[in-house]
Amino acid sequence: MEKRLKELEKQMTEPGFWDDQDRAKKVTQERQELKEHLDEIKELDELKDEVSVMIELSEEDETDGTNMKEIKQALFQFEEQLSEIRLKNMLKDRYDENNAIISLHAGAGGTESQDWVEMLHRMYIRWMEHRGFNYETLDFLPGDEAGVKSVTMMVKGKYAFGYLKSEAGVHRLVRVSPFDSSGRRHTSFASMDVVPEIDDDIEIDIKDDDLKIDTYRASGAGGQHVNTTDSAVRITHHPTGIVVQCQNERSQHKNREVAMKILKAKLAAIEEEKRRQEQEAMRGDKKEIAWGSQIRSYVFHPYTMVKDHRTNLEEGNADAVLDGKLDHFIQEYLKQRMNDRMSQ
Repeated sequence: MEKRLKELEKQMTEPGFWDDQDRAKKVTQERQELKEHLDEIKELDELKDEVSVMIELSEEDETDGTNMKEIKQALFQFEEQLSEIRLKNMLKDRYDENNAIISLHAGAGGTESQDWVEMLHRMYIRWMEHRGFNYETLDFLPGDEAGVKSVTMMVKGKYAFGYLKSEAGVHRLVRVSPFDSSGRRHTSFASMDVVPEIDDDIEIDIKDDDLKIDTYRASGAGGQHVNTTDSAVRITHHPTGIVVQCQNERSQHKNREVAMKILKAKLAAIEEEKRRQEQEAMRGDKKEIAWGSQIRSYVFHPYTMVKDHRTNLEEGNADAVLDGKLDHFIQEYLKQRMNDRMSQ
């Protein structure tokens, strides 16, 4: 890795290197990624040495071992950083480093499912905050009485798509409903869709004849323009049946631009999925997890547990999961996916 870094740095000093902008961009990007990775390993190595010294001093200390708390904290920090490095090493697919566009949709069940979407919305926002990611709401449709019918967000941060692609699918909630005066148990469903943000320089063939563009009056919070102008935009792509919409921007032009960006990302994701399936077919891979399958259950009655049905990972502290503690589910899914590939 260090050898490759030196090779790249040498290339950057060659005459005429900066004249080829495409090459310069690729080389500088690879150099930056290698440097960041080496810095992470160096920091981890230094932390390991620090923990080793602390343990040695503790063994020599015949007192009550008052530094054990510091040792535990250092070990926890070491494990956290090591886990993060391992996680990043699993993210090697084409768009893993990109921003992500996520959409949550309520299933059948009216207010129950719409309230569940609102809970998931909060869960992912809390996860983004833990990760230090930024987000922007692109489209938001409130529920009829409570909750959220659907919401689309742009998640901004390195590896956002790589992390969140493991969350695509149907999420199931089992609980005693706060909307049922009889206190009965209800099961609610919500779907999560995730696509990467696509760079503008990537060509996606979208014909004008294949599009149906509707404008309508935006709803919900957003200022005086809401409910007074037809600023919201809905685009239907006839060949695929994909429907995207945006109403959170102030102008129809901007909403159309954002909706086209989402459509472009979804079409690129479809092409990427086709390539992946073709590659897996050639390898004889039959472990397909199709979009729309139930991936996780969040149970609050008659017991409390969150279970991922793909990895069988279980977590008893369901409240912590809904507060954004998702990394262990994400890591376990990526680990299983990587192991499946290596076994082919």
